[in-house]
Amino acid sequence: MKLPKSFLGYALAVAGAILFSSKAVVVKMAYAQAPVDAETLLALRMGCSAPIYLVVGALTLWSQSLRPTLGQVLSSMGVGIVGYWLASYTDFLGLFYISATFERLILFTYPLFVVILGWAFFGGKLHRGLIPSFLTSYAGLALVFLNHPAEQSSNAMLGAGLVLACAVAFALYQLLAKVQIAQIGSRLFTSIAMLGASLAAFAGFFVSHTASDLDVVATILPHAAFLAIGATVIPSYLLNAALARITAQANGAIGMISPIATIGLSSLFLGERMTLTELAGAVLVMSGVAFFIWSERKN
Repeated sequence: MKLPKSFLGYALAVAGAILFSSKAVVVKMAYAQAPVDAETLLALRMGCSAPIYLVVGALTLWSQSLRPTLGQVLSSMGVGIVGYWLASYTDFLGLFYISATFERLILFTYPLFVVILGWAFFGGKLHRGLIPSFLTSYAGLALVFLNHPAEQSSNAMLGAGLVLACAVAFALYQLLAKVQIAQIGSRLFTSIAMLGASLAAFAGFFVSHTASDLDVVATILPHAAFLAIGATVIPSYLLNAALARITAQANGAIGMISPIATIGLSSLFLGERMTLTELAGAVLVMSGVAFFIWSERKN
């Protein structure tokens, strides 16, 4: 029996969400392993992944008759810079100051920003479920913050703000990517967008660093390699393949498994233990997003 197109989209989104959820844990492990900053780690991540995107993009162009215009290439690179470089950079900086679990809970609010930005710039509609969803989710974040001593500092506020900026950038990416994918296909778009993000990562690194700063690579090479392949290349293709089959809102709903996966991985690899109060906060965050998506689909 042939499975529906949407079912495959859901499966791809689930796999992508789980792999993406490992990013925060691996970044925290890398920070603990060596004195590396966000610019260096991001450059290593994109440096390891860029050759793969280049090869996949070249093979995709070779195997299809469709050729993107210069405008489509530049637009796709721009979307990649916003959605992967800017989002990743603010996320990596934020992880200096907050736990992987708290980072994932903040980032998980991005579906709400998908709708707000979609309404503001893409002709989308707002509905009554937005306000209670926001209030519920951010009440959960406040509960986690106030009951976790490690998060109660001015630096933690900075970290939370940086990750919130990441959520907004990733929401904008979801909206912009849908347009580009419809024009040139998910594989080619992903390759071009990620190469654009790679160029931005390299430029950001060399603004404040020299090539000798990459000496840390021997110490954290396994972390950088996993960030590049397991938490970047594979999930990026999975996510965009899912977006070609299901809506950005449906993809956001499936993303609810991401915080749960991060909590489990953080407990296993980082020793981050979650109290009952923090678990209640996580439930509130996910409930707010779930209610929002349910109410939107109902309307």
